[in-house]
Amino acid sequence: MFILVTATFFLMHAGPGNPFTQGEQKNVPARVLESLRAKYGLDQPVWKQYISYMKGVLRGNLGYSFKKLNYTVNELIESGFPVSALVGFLAVTAALLIGIPLGITAALKRGGWMDWFSMILATTGVSMPAFVIAVLMMYVFAMKLKLLPVYGYGSASHLVIPVTCLALLPIAYTTRLMRSSMLEVSRQDFIRAARARGVSEFMVIAKHGVRNSILPVVTYVGPLIAVIMTGNFVVERLFMIPGIGRYFVSAVSERDYSVILGITVFYGAFMLVCTLAMDIIYAMIDPRVRFHK
Repeated sequence: MFILVTATFFLMHAGPGNPFTQGEQKNVPARVLESLRAKYGLDQPVWKQYISYMKGVLRGNLGYSFKKLNYTVNELIESGFPVSALVGFLAVTAALLIGIPLGITAALKRGGWMDWFSMILATTGVSMPAFVIAVLMMYVFAMKLKLLPVYGYGSASHLVIPVTCLALLPIAYTTRLMRSSMLEVSRQDFIRAARARGVSEFMVIAKHGVRNSILPVVTYVGPLIAVIMTGNFVVERLFMIPGIGRYFVSAVSERDYSVILGITVFYGAFMLVCTLAMDIIYAMIDPRVRFHK
């Protein structure tokens, strides 16, 4: 977190301009600009700004937005994160509920039509960007069939297309990971030994096969949750979803230092928490992994 915040802070300040020299504010009188810079501490040396910002971060204070008057970065995150988290949670849930069974079925029916279908779906999900899928779904389901709204947030129908766009890539990766891992595990000696002992095929697959095959998926899910639940910039921008990604996109274009840094800090902390949680779950699932004193 220290390296992340430090690198982001100095790289951002290394670029030309500042939040008050963008767009229509280029014609603001110099005296007014100097007053704004002094108000937000931008007239101080960069190292002093860095120390001041780090003190605020340690207290949980991410500062005020330079562009959204009377709004703190904490308030923007509090208002945007629940929306992004809901959309992301639904996408991750859909990815796991669809990808894991599809990968298991593809491995058990290797070479069959289900295997081919899963591989076509996985290849499509990996190769097509989210914005392409979003535009296609908007055209078909919103404009042509008129079944779903084009954009907005407020009802379940507004979430169908965004969640689908976010879930397709994780479904593809989860299916491929589960299939390849299941195929590898099915060749192991403990699977043959379980069948030789007369264990039912269902128990062989459910208890021995899936439990050991799902480990790569668990490793993948940790960063996936952090990435999706903290807001997808493209999807939120296309569908006008009031999530945290929208604030980040506007902050980058407007050079709103405090919002960029605040969301970066939040994202980094959330990523660390998710990764740690997945490591703990990994140790609980895999009997070969144990905590030692």
